[in-house]
Amino acid sequence: MKFLILGCGGVGGYFGAKLANAGEDVWFIARGKHLDAMKQRGLTVKSAKEAFTVAPQKISGNAADAGQVDVVLFCVKSYDTEEAARQLVPSIHKKTVIISLQNGIDNEQLIQRVVPTGTVYGGVAYIYSTITAPGEITRYEGPAKIVFGPLDNEVSDQAHKIHDTLQHAGISTDLSSNIQQELWKKFIFITGVSGITALTRLTLGELLANEETRQLVRSAMEETQAVAFAEHISLNPGLMESFFETLSKFKNDTRSSLYYDLANGKPMELEALAGTVVKLGERLSIPTPIQKTIYASLLPYHRKHVQNLAGTWK
Repeated sequence: MKFLILGCGGVGGYFGAKLANAGEDVWFIARGKHLDAMKQRGLTVKSAKEAFTVAPQKISGNAADAGQVDVVLFCVKSYDTEEAARQLVPSIHKKTVIISLQNGIDNEQLIQRVVPTGTVYGGVAYIYSTITAPGEITRYEGPAKIVFGPLDNEVSDQAHKIHDTLQHAGISTDLSSNIQQELWKKFIFITGVSGITALTRLTLGELLANEETRQLVRSAMEETQAVAFAEHISLNPGLMESFFETLSKFKNDTRSSLYYDLANGKPMELEALAGTVVKLGERLSIPTPIQKTIYASLLPYHRKHVQNLAGTWK
Protein backbone atom coordinates (compact mmCIF):
# COMPACT_ATOMS: atom_id res chain seq x y z
CA MET A 1 0.00 0.00 0.00
CA LYS A 2 1.52 3.29 -1.13
CA PHE A 3 0.90 6.40 0.99
CA LEU A 4 1.26 10.08 0.20
CA ILE A 5 1.39 12.60 3.05
CA LEU A 6 0.23 15.99 1.80
CA GLY A 7 1.38 18.50 4.40
CA CYS A 8 4.08 17.43 6.86
CA GLY A 9 3.34 19.57 9.90
CA GLY A 10 2.53 18.25 13.35
CA VAL A 11 -0.23 15.94 12.09
CA GLY A 12 0.95 14.70 8.70
CA GLY A 13 4.61 14.70 9.65
CA TYR A 14 4.04 12.62 12.77
CA PHE A 15 1.68 10.01 11.33
CA GLY A 16 3.59 9.79 8.06
CA ALA A 17 6.85 9.24 9.92
CA LYS A 18 5.24 6.47 11.96
CA LEU A 19 4.15 4.73 8.76
CA ALA A 20 7.57 5.10 7.13
CA ASN A 21 9.34 3.95 10.29
CA ALA A 22 7.20 0.79 10.19
CA GLY A 23 8.41 0.05 6.66
CA GLU A 24 5.45 1.32 4.64
CA ASP A 25 5.94 2.96 1.24
CA VAL A 26 5.45 6.65 2.07
CA TRP A 27 5.95 9.85 0.07
CA PHE A 28 6.15 13.15 1.97
CA ILE A 29 5.04 16.40 0.31
CA ALA A 30 6.21 19.51 2.17
CA ARG A 31 7.37 23.06 1.44
CA GLY A 32 9.78 25.81 2.46
CA LYS A 33 12.56 25.34 5.00
CA HIS A 34 10.86 22.22 6.36
CA LEU A 35 11.10 20.59 2.92
CA ASP A 36 14.74 21.62 2.50
CA ALA A 37 15.72 20.18 5.88
CA MET A 38 13.82 16.93 5.23
CA LYS A 39 15.63 16.46 1.92
CA GLN A 40 18.99 16.92 3.61
CA ARG A 41 18.53 15.12 6.94
CA GLY A 42 15.21 13.29 6.79
CA LEU A 43 12.30 13.82 9.17
CA THR A 44 12.88 13.46 12.91
CA VAL A 45 10.14 12.73 15.44
CA LYS A 46 10.64 13.43 19.14
CA SER A 47 8.41 12.80 22.14
CA ALA A 48 8.73 11.69 25.75
CA LYS A 49 8.30 8.05 24.63
CA GLU A 50 10.02 7.82 21.26
CA ALA A 51 12.60 9.39 18.99
CA PHE A 52 13.47 8.33 15.45
CA THR A 53 14.42 9.74 12.04
CA VAL A 54 12.99 8.81 8.65
CA ALA A 55 15.67 8.73 5.94
CA PRO A 56 15.71 11.65 3.43
CA GLN A 57 14.06 9.70 0.62
CA LYS A 58 10.70 10.03 -1.14
CA ILE A 59 10.40 13.67 -0.07
CA SER A 60 9.27 16.35 -2.52
CA GLY A 61 7.50 19.65 -2.93
CA ASN A 62 5.39 18.24 -5.78
CA ALA A 63 2.85 15.42 -5.34
CA ALA A 64 3.22 14.39 -8.99
CA ASP A 65 6.73 13.10 -8.20
CA ALA A 66 5.19 10.28 -6.18
CA GLY A 67 3.24 8.88 -9.12
CA GLN A 68 -0.09 7.22 -8.37
CA VAL A 69 -0.75 6.28 -4.76
CA ASP A 70 -3.27 4.18 -2.82
CA VAL A 71 -3.85 6.38 0.22
CA VAL A 72 -3.44 10.11 0.81
CA LEU A 73 -3.34 11.62 4.28
CA PHE A 74 -4.51 15.15 3.45
CA CYS A 75 -3.05 17.31 6.22
CA VAL A 76 -2.66 20.87 4.91
CA LYS A 77 -4.23 23.85 6.65
CA SER A 78 -7.88 24.35 5.75
CA TYR A 79 -7.23 27.61 3.85
CA ASP A 80 -4.88 25.67 1.51
CA THR A 81 -7.39 22.90 0.76
CA GLU A 82 -8.40 23.76 -2.80
CA GLU A 83 -4.91 24.66 -3.98
CA ALA A 84 -3.35 21.54 -2.44
CA ALA A 85 -6.08 19.29 -3.83
CA ARG A 86 -5.30 20.45 -7.37
CA GLN A 87 -1.71 19.28 -6.90
CA LEU A 88 -3.00 15.81 -6.03
CA VAL A 89 -4.78 15.10 -9.33
CA PRO A 90 -1.90 13.27 -11.12
CA SER A 91 -1.41 10.97 -8.11
CA ILE A 92 -4.98 9.71 -7.84
CA HIS A 93 -6.45 6.58 -9.45
CA LYS A 94 -10.02 5.36 -9.16
CA LYS A 95 -9.33 3.25 -6.05
CA THR A 96 -7.29 5.88 -4.19
CA VAL A 97 -8.64 6.84 -0.77
CA ILE A 98 -7.99 10.42 0.36
CA ILE A 99 -8.37 10.85 4.13
CA SER A 100 -8.73 14.45 5.25
CA LEU A 101 -7.20 14.97 8.71
CA GLN A 102 -7.89 18.70 8.70
CA ASN A 103 -9.70 20.95 11.11
CA GLY A 104 -13.25 21.77 10.06
CA ILE A 105 -16.40 20.02 8.87
CA ASP A 106 -16.54 20.62 5.11
CA ASN A 107 -13.04 20.06 3.70
CA GLU A 108 -14.01 16.65 2.31
CA GLN A 109 -16.65 18.02 -0.04
CA LEU A 110 -14.22 20.59 -1.45
CA ILE A 111 -11.50 18.00 -2.02
CA GLN A 112 -13.93 15.66 -3.79
CA ARG A 113 -15.04 18.45 -6.14
CA VAL A 114 -11.45 19.23 -7.09
CA VAL A 115 -10.39 15.55 -7.29
CA PRO A 116 -13.39 13.63 -8.71
CA THR A 117 -11.33 10.46 -9.19
CA GLY A 118 -10.82 8.42 -6.04
CA THR A 119 -12.84 8.59 -2.83
CA VAL A 120 -12.53 11.16 -0.05
CA TYR A 121 -12.98 9.95 3.52
CA GLY A 122 -13.56 12.08 6.57
CA GLY A 123 -11.05 11.89 9.37
CA VAL A 124 -10.00 13.49 12.62
CA ALA A 125 -6.59 13.51 14.27
CA TYR A 126 -6.33 13.80 18.04
CA ILE A 127 -2.76 14.87 18.71
CA TYR A 128 -0.75 17.77 20.10
CA SER A 129 2.37 18.03 17.94
CA THR A 130 4.14 20.71 15.95
CA ILE A 131 7.20 21.54 13.85
CA THR A 132 9.79 22.57 16.43
CA ALA A 133 12.57 23.06 13.86
CA PRO A 134 12.83 22.49 10.10
CA GLY A 135 12.78 18.72 9.62
CA GLU A 136 11.71 18.04 13.20
CA ILE A 137 8.30 17.16 14.69
CA THR A 138 7.74 17.15 18.44
CA ARG A 139 4.75 15.35 19.90
CA TYR A 140 3.56 16.42 23.35
CA GLU A 141 1.65 14.51 26.02
CA GLY A 142 -1.90 13.46 25.25
CA PRO A 143 -3.56 11.21 22.69
CA ALA A 144 -2.14 10.42 19.25
CA LYS A 145 -5.04 8.89 17.39
CA ILE A 146 -6.77 8.86 14.00
CA VAL A 147 -10.49 8.27 13.50
CA PHE A 148 -11.59 7.96 9.87
CA GLY A 149 -14.42 6.62 7.77
CA PRO A 150 -16.39 6.94 4.53
CA LEU A 151 -18.81 9.85 4.17
CA ASP A 152 -21.58 7.50 3.02
CA ASN A 153 -21.07 5.31 6.14
CA GLU A 154 -20.49 2.18 4.00
CA VAL A 155 -17.22 0.75 5.30
CA SER A 156 -15.34 -1.04 2.51
CA ASP A 157 -12.65 -3.73 2.49
CA GLN A 158 -10.18 -1.01 1.46
CA ALA A 159 -11.06 0.96 4.59
CA HIS A 160 -10.35 -2.09 6.74
CA LYS A 161 -6.97 -2.58 5.01
CA ILE A 162 -6.02 1.04 5.70
CA HIS A 163 -7.12 0.67 9.32
CA ASP A 164 -5.00 -2.46 9.77
CA THR A 165 -1.96 -0.81 8.15
CA LEU A 166 -2.19 2.22 10.44
CA GLN A 167 -2.54 -0.02 13.48
CA HIS A 168 0.46 -2.11 12.39
CA ALA A 169 2.51 1.11 12.26
CA GLY A 170 1.71 1.77 15.92
CA ILE A 171 -0.94 4.40 15.23
CA SER A 172 -4.03 4.20 17.42
CA THR A 173 -6.87 4.09 14.87
CA ASP A 174 -10.65 3.78 14.86
CA LEU A 175 -12.66 3.05 11.70
CA SER A 176 -15.98 4.86 12.04
CA SER A 177 -19.30 4.10 10.36
CA ASN A 178 -20.55 7.58 11.38
CA ILE A 179 -17.70 9.92 10.54
CA GLN A 180 -19.91 13.02 10.46
CA GLN A 181 -20.51 12.60 14.17
CA GLU A 182 -16.76 12.30 14.75
CA LEU A 183 -16.04 15.40 12.65
CA TRP A 184 -18.54 17.43 14.66
CA LYS A 185 -17.25 16.15 18.00
CA LYS A 186 -13.77 17.41 17.20
CA PHE A 187 -15.20 20.59 15.67
CA ILE A 188 -17.04 21.38 18.91
CA PHE A 189 -13.92 20.67 20.96
CA ILE A 190 -11.45 22.63 18.86
CA THR A 191 -13.65 25.69 18.26
CA GLY A 192 -13.73 26.10 22.03
CA VAL A 193 -10.16 25.33 23.03
CA SER A 194 -8.29 26.74 20.02
CA GLY A 195 -10.37 29.89 19.82
CA ILE A 196 -10.02 30.80 23.49
CA THR A 197 -6.29 29.99 23.73
CA ALA A 198 -5.64 32.21 20.72
CA LEU A 199 -7.95 34.98 21.93
CA THR A 200 -6.54 35.10 25.48
CA ARG A 201 -2.94 34.03 24.67
CA LEU A 202 -3.17 31.82 27.79
CA THR A 203 -1.98 28.24 28.21
CA LEU A 204 -4.47 25.47 28.74
CA GLY A 205 -3.45 25.22 32.38
CA GLU A 206 -4.04 28.92 32.94
CA LEU A 207 -7.45 28.73 31.28
CA LEU A 208 -8.64 25.75 33.30
CA ALA A 209 -7.27 27.05 36.60
CA ASN A 210 -9.69 29.99 36.57
CA GLU A 211 -13.40 29.29 36.81
CA GLU A 212 -14.29 32.28 34.63
CA THR A 213 -12.07 31.26 31.71
CA ARG A 214 -12.92 27.58 32.19
CA GLN A 215 -16.57 28.51 31.75
CA LEU A 216 -15.67 30.63 28.73
CA VAL A 217 -14.17 27.58 27.02
CA ARG A 218 -17.25 25.54 27.87
CA SER A 219 -19.62 28.21 26.60
CA ALA A 220 -17.71 28.49 23.32
CA MET A 221 -18.06 24.73 22.88
CA GLU A 222 -21.75 24.85 23.76
CA GLU A 223 -22.39 27.42 21.02
CA THR A 224 -20.93 25.04 18.45
CA GLN A 225 -22.84 22.15 19.96
CA ALA A 226 -26.10 24.10 19.58
CA VAL A 227 -25.30 24.57 15.89
CA ALA A 228 -24.63 20.82 15.58
CA PHE A 229 -28.02 20.00 17.11
CA ALA A 230 -29.69 22.41 14.68
CA GLU A 231 -27.92 20.56 11.85
CA HIS A 232 -29.42 17.29 13.20
CA ILE A 233 -26.08 15.84 14.26
CA SER A 234 -26.51 13.07 16.83
CA LEU A 235 -24.16 13.53 19.79
CA ASN A 236 -23.71 11.47 22.92
CA PRO A 237 -24.90 12.80 26.31
CA GLY A 238 -22.12 13.98 28.58
CA LEU A 239 -20.02 15.26 25.72
CA MET A 240 -18.82 18.35 27.60
CA GLU A 241 -17.74 16.31 30.61
CA SER A 242 -15.74 13.97 28.36
CA PHE A 243 -14.05 16.99 26.74
CA PHE A 244 -12.90 18.40 30.07
CA GLU A 245 -11.72 14.98 31.18
CA THR A 246 -9.60 14.87 28.02
CA LEU A 247 -8.29 18.39 28.65
CA SER A 248 -7.17 17.39 32.15
CA LYS A 249 -4.72 14.91 30.62
CA PHE A 250 -2.74 17.54 28.69
CA LYS A 251 0.26 19.40 30.09
CA ASN A 252 -0.57 22.75 31.65
CA ASP A 253 1.61 24.65 29.17
CA THR A 254 -0.30 23.34 26.12
CA ARG A 255 -1.55 25.82 23.55
CA SER A 256 -3.46 25.32 20.30
CA SER A 257 -2.15 25.42 16.73
CA LEU A 258 -4.36 28.48 16.21
CA TYR A 259 -2.40 30.27 18.95
CA TYR A 260 0.96 29.20 17.51
CA ASP A 261 -0.01 30.44 14.04
CA LEU A 262 -1.08 33.76 15.56
CA ALA A 263 2.10 34.09 17.62
CA ASN A 264 4.33 33.23 14.65
CA GLY A 265 2.69 35.60 12.20
CA LYS A 266 1.07 32.88 10.11
CA PRO A 267 -2.43 32.65 8.65
CA MET A 268 -4.96 30.91 10.89
CA GLU A 269 -7.69 28.37 10.26
CA LEU A 270 -10.16 30.98 11.41
CA GLU A 271 -12.70 30.64 8.62
CA ALA A 272 -12.85 26.86 9.02
CA LEU A 273 -13.40 27.15 12.79
CA ALA A 274 -15.04 30.19 14.39
CA GLY A 275 -15.99 31.61 11.00
CA THR A 276 -17.95 28.49 10.09
CA VAL A 277 -19.74 28.43 13.45
CA VAL A 278 -20.75 32.07 13.01
CA LYS A 279 -22.02 31.56 9.46
CA LEU A 280 -23.99 28.44 10.33
CA GLY A 281 -25.36 30.11 13.44
CA GLU A 282 -26.64 33.04 11.39
CA ARG A 283 -28.23 30.72 8.83
CA LEU A 284 -29.87 28.57 11.52
CA SER A 285 -30.78 31.47 13.87
CA ILE A 286 -28.51 30.13 16.64
CA PRO A 287 -26.79 32.82 18.78
CA THR A 288 -22.99 32.49 18.80
CA PRO A 289 -21.71 35.62 20.61
CA ILE A 290 -18.46 34.07 21.87
CA GLN A 291 -17.56 32.60 18.49
CA LYS A 292 -18.35 35.96 16.88
CA THR A 293 -15.96 37.64 19.32
CA ILE A 294 -13.22 35.12 18.54
CA TYR A 295 -13.75 35.53 14.80
CA ALA A 296 -13.90 39.33 14.77
CA SER A 297 -10.91 39.70 17.11
CA LEU A 298 -8.58 37.39 15.17
CA LEU A 299 -9.71 38.13 11.62
CA PRO A 300 -7.46 41.20 11.07
CA TYR A 301 -4.39 39.14 12.00
CA HIS A 302 -5.41 36.33 9.66
CA ARG A 303 -6.03 38.66 6.73
CA LYS A 304 -2.70 40.38 7.23
CA HIS A 305 -0.73 37.14 7.33
CA VAL A 306 -2.55 35.14 4.67
CA GLN A 307 -1.38 37.55 1.96
CA ASN A 308 2.21 36.56 2.65
CA LEU A 309 1.59 32.88 1.83
CA ALA A 310 -0.76 33.23 -1.13
CA GLY A 311 -0.11 30.65 -3.83
CA THR A 312 2.36 28.50 -1.87
CA TRP A 313 0.79 25.24 -2.99
CA LYS A 314 0.85 25.99 -6.71
